[in-house]
This record gives sequence, C-alpha cells and structure tokens, in this order.
Amino acid sequence: MRLLIRFFGFLFAAGSVVFLVGIAGIAGLFWHFSKDLPDYSQLQNYEPPVMTRIHASDGALLGEYAKERRLYLPIQAVPKLVINSFLAAEDKNFYEHGGIDYTGMARAGVAYIQNYGSNRRPQGASTITQQVAKNFLLTNEVSFSRKIKEALLAMRIERTYSKDKILELYLNEIYLGLGAYGIAAASLVYFDKPVNELTIAEAAYLAALPKMPASLHPVRNRARAIERRNYVIDRLQENGWITAADADKARKEPLVVTTRTNGAATFAGEYFSEEVRRDIFERYGEKKLYEGGLSVRTTLDPKIQVMARKTMVAGLVNYDEQQGYRGAIQKLDISGDWGIPLADIKSLSDISPWRMAVVLETNDQSARIGFQPGRELGGAISKQRETGLVTLEGVRWARALSGPYKGKVPTSVAQVLQPGDVIYADPLYAKDGQRVEGQYRLRQIPEISGAMVAMDPHTGRVLAMVGGFSFDQSQFNRATQAYRQPGSSFKPIVYSAALDNGYTGSTMMVDAPIEIDQGQGNVWRPENFSVGKYQGQVTLRNALRLSLNTVTVRLAQEIGMPLIGEYAKRFGVYDELPNYLSYALGAGETTVMRMVTAYSMIANGGRRVKPTLIDRIQDRYGHTIFRHDQRECRGCDAPEGWKNQPEPQLIDHREQVLDSMTAYQITELMEGVVQGGTGIALKEVGKPIAGKTGTSNEAKDLWFVGFSPDLVVGLYVGYDKPRSLGRNAQAGHTAAPIARDFMKLALANKPATPFKQPVGIRLVLVDAKTGMRAAPGQNRGTVLEAFKPGQTPPSNEALATVAGTDVIDGTQPGVSPDADRAVMRSGTGGLY
Repeated sequence: MRLLIRFFGFLFAAGSVVFLVGIAGIAGLFWHFSKDLPDYSQLQNYEPPVMTRIHASDGALLGEYAKERRLYLPIQAVPKLVINSFLAAEDKNFYEHGGIDYTGMARAGVAYIQNYGSNRRPQGASTITQQVAKNFLLTNEVSFSRKIKEALLAMRIERTYSKDKILELYLNEIYLGLGAYGIAAASLVYFDKPVNELTIAEAAYLAALPKMPASLHPVRNRARAIERRNYVIDRLQENGWITAADADKARKEPLVVTTRTNGAATFAGEYFSEEVRRDIFERYGEKKLYEGGLSVRTTLDPKIQVMARKTMVAGLVNYDEQQGYRGAIQKLDISGDWGIPLADIKSLSDISPWRMAVVLETNDQSARIGFQPGRELGGAISKQRETGLVTLEGVRWARALSGPYKGKVPTSVAQVLQPGDVIYADPLYAKDGQRVEGQYRLRQIPEISGAMVAMDPHTGRVLAMVGGFSFDQSQFNRATQAYRQPGSSFKPIVYSAALDNGYTGSTMMVDAPIEIDQGQGNVWRPENFSVGKYQGQVTLRNALRLSLNTVTVRLAQEIGMPLIGEYAKRFGVYDELPNYLSYALGAGETTVMRMVTAYSMIANGGRRVKPTLIDRIQDRYGHTIFRHDQRECRGCDAPEGWKNQPEPQLIDHREQVLDSMTAYQITELMEGVVQGGTGIALKEVGKPIAGKTGTSNEAKDLWFVGFSPDLVVGLYVGYDKPRSLGRNAQAGHTAAPIARDFMKLALANKPATPFKQPVGIRLVLVDAKTGMRAAPGQNRGTVLEAFKPGQTPPSNEALATVAGTDVIDGTQPGVSPDADRAVMRSGTGGLY
C-alpha cells in the first residue's frame, strides 16, 4: 500500500513537473512569437486605399480611379442579409467566440495529419478576426508561426475592438475578384447595384468569393460558382436566417453578372474625366488620386456634353465624307466563321451607334454585313451573330478617290463594297427622321479632327469638352493640348485694345493694299480673303464684320504690337506675343480652352475668369478640401432662416481685365459678325449671339468662338498634322455651322436674352458706311453703335466728303494702290 502511495505520489510529482514545464514552454512560445507582433492599435485609425470617384454636375458618375477598387462602407450601412451571408460562409459563430474557433482548429489539425505528405494546402480554420489580423498585419505565408501570430493577434484584437468594428474592417478589406476590394465595390462590379439592393442569391455569391475568387469566376467556372453559392444559401437556411422557400427560390436563380469595366456612366465624357484626373494628379499626387477616396464634383453638364459631342462629330464626319471614301479598314477571309477574326480587330468603343462589321456579300442594291460579336465576361467570343444590310442610299456619299469611278456618285453598292471589307456602319434614318429597320449606312473614321469647349462665362465652369473624334482612338486632348493658329478669331483681342484706347466701332480705317518690308528683298503683302478686292474707307465695325486683314494690320501698326501683346497676355491667349504684325492676324498658336476663356471675359463684362473643370473636391470623410467659387457671399449663412433681413449678396473681387463699356462695344461689333458677316451661319439660332470666325494660314485651321449672354463656345477643325483643308476652305462654311448646330440645341429652351448694357454706354444711330450720326429720318443703311461718354460722332452732313465707297478691284477713287505702304517688322501672311 505504501509503495502504491509512493508510486502515485511520484506520478503526481512528475506530472506536475511536466505540466509546469509545458506551461513554461507554452508561455515561452507565446513570448517568443509575441515580441515580434505588429502593432494592432493601428487598426483604429486604418485608412484603406479607396477609389476616387468623379461625378458630373448632376451627380452622374464620370469615372473611377483606383489601384484597388474599393468603396468603404460603414457597418451600419451593410444590410443584415449581406452580413449573415458572410457569417454563414466564413464564421457562423463570429459573435460568440473570442477570436479563435477551437473546434475549427481541431478539425483543421486532424485534416493536416491525414493529408501530411500529400502536398495539399493545409485546411484553414481562421475566424473572421484571424483573417483581419492576417490581411491587415501579416503576410499570406503558409506556416505554423504565422498561424500562431495570427491567433495571438486575433485574441488581442477581440479584447480591443468591438465585433462590429472587426466585421467592418473585414467586409471592406477582402478581395472578391475582378479587381474589387470590399463588398461595396464588388456589388457594383458584379451586379452594378448598391449592396442594399442585392438579392439572397447575389449576396450568397459574393460571400462565397473570399477564399477562392479566381476559382469561382461567374463565366469561366460558372458551375462551380453556382455550387459554392448554393452552399452558402444552404448555410443561411440551416442557421435560420432565411426561410426554406426563400432558399429554394435563391438556388434556382441564374447567376447573371453585369460588369462595369471602368465605372464611366456618362456618354462622351472621356476627354473631360481624363483632364480632371490629370488635374487631381498634379494637385495631390498619385497616392491621393488612386487611394485617397476623393469625391470630385465636376462642372460637366451631361446634356450639354452630349450636344457638343454630337454636333462636333457630325461636323467632322460631314467634312470627311465630302472628301470621298478611302476604302475598307482591312480585308478578312470570310470563308469560315467570320465572327472570330472580326472580333480580334480593335474597334473604337466610344463611337456608338457606329459598329464595326464585315461585308459578307454584295449586289447592285445592297450589301449584307455581319457585325463584330461581343465578348463574354471571361473573354470568350459571343456565339451570337448579327447581320444587316447596307443599301444604295447608305453609300451615296462614298465617291471613290481613284479608279474608274473616281469622283462619281455610286450607282451600285458593289462599286463601293466587296466581300471581306471591314467597315463601320450605323443605322440608316429616313428623311422624316425614322429609323429604317435592318438597314445601315456606311461610315468611315474621319482623318480630320478638332476640339470644342463650352463654358459658363460668369464662373469659368467648363460645361462640355470634346477633345477629338474618339478618346479610344486618341487620348490627346485637342481642347487643352493642341496649340493651333486661331486666325481672325484673335482679332477681337486686337479690337478690344483699340476700343479701350479711344477707338469706336465708327472709327474710319483704310482697306487698301499694303506692303511690309521684311528685309533682304522680302516683302509681305497681307491680303483679304477676297484677294485683290478692297473696301476703301471702312468703319471698324465693317472691318471686323468682313474680317479685313489690311485694316487689322493698319490698326495694329497704329496702336502698337506691344499694347496688343499686353492685352493678349491679360486675356490669357498667349503668355508672350512677339512684336510682329502678323500676330495681330492670329499667326501665333494657342488652345481652344484659352480662346474660350478670353471670350468669356468679354462676355461677362471684362471680369477675370479662371477656367475650371472642378466645382468641389471632398476627402473620404466628406470634408471639402477644394472649392472653385471663391466669391464672398454676405448674408448666405443666416442661422435661423428668413426673418426679413436683406437678401444675400455675392461680392466679386475678381480683377477687371477689360473696361465693362469696352466689353460691351466689342460684343456689339461681334454681334454684327453674326448678323451679317463671316459668322452669319449662327444667325439661324435666333438668339443674341456674338462671335468671330478664324481661318489660319493656308486654311490649316478653321475656328469659331462666340457667345450668348450665358454660354461661350469655341472650336477648331483641322488635321492633327496640319495641312490645308482646301483652297476655298473657310471657317464660316465649316466651323461656324458646327457652332450653330450646337447653339441651336444648347439654347433651345432659353429665352432670347439681350446682352447687358453697362451704365454709361450710349446707343446712337449711325450711318453704317461712314460711321457718322445718321441724318434725321434716315432709316436705311444705319446701325445702332455703342459709345462711351464723349465719343458720340458728328452728323453725316458735317463730314459729307467722307463717304463709304463700293468694293473695288485693286484701286479706289482717291486711294492710291501704293497708299499706306509702310516698312514694318517681319511676319507671315495669308491669315484671314
């Protein structure tokens, strides 16, 4: 008995020693792994990379920029269905355990022993808390040391943070495939809807993704994806979180995904959003742009943007089609399945409703075409094949550039199209505007390009921007990056300088031949568009209306190029303008954005305008970190509503770059350009519009810039590698009609508001030819001219000898062909 007692005593002692040694060993092990644990307190202030989102002025989404597509969603905004789905799939006891699921660990340990030596990845038993520890603080290394650190961190995290906080971190951090991080982004990427609109089946599919998003691809591995989704649905039912009927209905629901590849939701806004992206990058840097979660409210008006895009593209296409048909994009072998090789050809994605197609067969009256098939989410070519007919009416414009049919209107479709031709086509519309079902029109990508900008003249807000025919074709933004010669559209700057320094619209100038000695025997002879024809004595109003070059050169000589250069810099058209007289005719190079900004300062009465594409930028917490409008609003912050206090006042501290009366005078002169000059195409709009055309040297660039009281538009048309648009090309025939079509749409529902007349301006009826005050009873040949105080002209009778003259060829009575020949500094000619 004593021996038995001693034996049990020995066992107890030995067991105690082993137990203590084990405890010490475990404590040492914990100490060893604990000393290198990362600081988990950083989770409290964790700011995950969140995508920057750009919105139009009406809130429509323009674009999303991120390295990890993530939208951070507070746990309070996550629906219970979504939470339960992830708990069912990942950790159903999440709200009960202390960070470690011991049952799961035991199960994983048994599986590890059974699979030892099989090279299989060990089965995981991580709780959501452990996954948070791994994803935020550790690596993906598969080892016992990482699992021990993960468990230690999980226990510490559970003691420090609430369950909801841990779950919020998890749901916003996990990768769910297709570039989506977090449930909010994944819901948009897979189903194009917010999380609160997800169905049971959709929420279950997202919950199935964390462990193996690539293996559960909704197209490539559809069967496996549905199987795993249904497993999650089963767990939801098993846990009593959904009813059996709901579960049965969800399991039968097909897995249909609607992807958003770039997040853009506003048609034709690509150039605009890319310009905004560059702006944000320059302001805040790459990290803030792609990870900062900025919310950017831009100035873009989607309706006006679509109008600008539509009219600009139509103008480019119309000009291009007038030149003739250049032929098919390429040839395809159509003997087999034509859809496969056609799908591999790069087509432009932003020129809808144009679609790429291949000609399958032709005859005299039509050609059967097959449209480029789309691709499924996994990249596979769609099996659907769609065809249509290009009729003779759809190829009428396609005159050949060479061969036996050169320059002739096609009389047969087969003269234009052959089987295997890869082309673009869009729906054919009848003359009454109705679409002809099943019939299409041949199209070709225009060689010519251009740009357009529409701006609010009072604030500088850019309402629309077209940087070219297609952003997919070329990301070069011609509205802000292309420097082109503005031609005569620069003349209003010259005339503004003159009007600001004593000249008026009735000031008489000489339109006659002029020569400039450039040295070394070179003589520059600036000419008007109508070569060899001169007006003799003309008013400044008529000189601008008819865009007379010789008058502008004489005016620039009188007031001096340094003064014109100062005004060009003040308006922001040029940073520095050389003192050559040819620059008064628009020989320098500038951008559409700069020209539209300059005209905006004229339109708003001479106030400084800084162009902007951004109204406001907010950080991820909703704090405004940038606001464009810096005007002071006195009385706008009344704390208790309306109590008969004075109305709020906007205090404008912006610089006055041009006298308001001068701005009105030049506006009236440019209104004359529209009413009866080179911009007469815009008279058809039927609203007060002022503007100026511009045709550069050798007609390489065709411009129009103009405005109504509340909208400025500017555009140019030209080849990217500048070359002449034709001997007889004129801005009034090409650029002005595009502006007309745009203004018709943009101002369709706007009242015909006249330009605001500043205090001090006096309108006087004058003789349109002589610029003198009209005689009593004189009604014909008169115009209302705007004068500043002290500028009112004398009557016509006082200077009866100074009468207007008819257009002459080369000479004029009383004006010598050699009149006003002056020695001036060098320059180039041919701008009008």
